[in-house]
Amino acid sequence: MRPRLILLSAAVLLSGAAGACGDAAGGTSAPTPTASAAVEATGTPDARADLAARAALAMDKAYAALYTLDEGGGKTRNVVATVGADGTWKVDVGGGALGGTADVSLVSVATGVYQCSISSATNPITPTCVKLADAGKRVPKEYDLQVQRLFRQWLSVFTDRQAAIAVTAVQPLTGAKGDCFSVDSTAASLAAPVDIGIYCYSADGVLTAARVSFGVLKEVSQSTGPATVQLPGAVVAGPPMSLDAPPPVVQPSLAPSS
Repeated sequence: MRPRLILLSAAVLLSGAAGACGDAAGGTSAPTPTASAAVEATGTPDARADLAARAALAMDKAYAALYTLDEGGGKTRNVVATVGADGTWKVDVGGGALGGTADVSLVSVATGVYQCSISSATNPITPTCVKLADAGKRVPKEYDLQVQRLFRQWLSVFTDRQAAIAVTAVQPLTGAKGDCFSVDSTAASLAAPVDIGIYCYSADGVLTAARVSFGVLKEVSQSTGPATVQLPGAVVAGPPMSLDAPPPVVQPSLAPSS
């Protein structure tokens, strides 16, 4: 197990609650969601209306919440989602870059979407940010942490009555608060409009848990969000951090002395 990575924002949110950061051994396996196998493909109108109502509340909710993301195979990360009252947001992922050795943030503000480095106790750096996309545009695939989509990107789909999704109310995920909804695609020939799986929301619209293809997300603690989210560091010129581990450094061989 590699050294524990500590997110500063997670430490504030914890306020005494324990949470693992980065990769941790002994995590449970995160099963691939099979929503269509567990519920009828048509869903239910009441459940779809309920999910749309929760998503509408989430669009206007300012909050900061600490989550654990169980990716399966013993990999568990800390995720901190911060949503401002003005719709700006930031999602911090412990060990989300450089093959799990660097903490990283995705931040959406009026000028665009940025990838930012994070200072921690084990990596005391000066945070910097690199622009990934214009405001409202998707993050390039090679820098997509995926988990940020659960907090903002899919809300507009959940509130769209014309979206090709089926929604059914289901039993809450183990340890999850609020009400849970199974979301499936009804357009077999097209790419799914959202991450298919189970989404759980509290009565005020905060995402409390989700089970999707890349893991199981569960809320640990929550606090009031800020009026606006700001970039944690100065904007610098390219390139962003890779999500994958960097290639090993090959040391040049020394020629034998004559």
